[in-house]
Amino acid sequence: MHLTVLDAPNEWSRFAEGSIERHMLVALGDQLGTALRPKPLMLPDGSRVEVEGIDAAGRVLVQLVSNQGAYKPAYRNKVMADMFKLLWLRDSVPTAERTVLLITELIVQALGGWVARAAADLGIEIYVFDGNAAVTLQHRT
Repeated sequence: MHLTVLDAPNEWSRFAEGSIERHMLVALGDQLGTALRPKPLMLPDGSRVEVEGIDAAGRVLVQLVSNQGAYKPAYRNKVMADMFKLLWLRDSVPTAERTVLLITELIVQALGGWVARAAADLGIEIYVFDGNAAVTLQHRT
């Protein structure tokens, strides 16, 4: 099976200079020791999908939940949808080894109850962006 990384208009795609999404990906890349960029992909079955962050080797797949401001219960649905997308991508991208959900501090509320446990059990790593750095959910202060 072969994965095609499609050309994006620029290396940052829709993430504008100075955007929180760019800051999040750079911080996570620093933490993981690899550059991460958004990329459109063409999967072996012909499906086209954009991943919000992927390393050059296609081993690390990242989805972002970058909401800020006041918490809304709908953010929990976004978290679960992105977790589902990561699981699907992990099975669809032949080179994928790691799946990461990177969230803002505000979104930690969406991980209450069973959601964080389900992510851990399913092998989805959760990192929290504090405005400067990305730290694992377990190690944030």
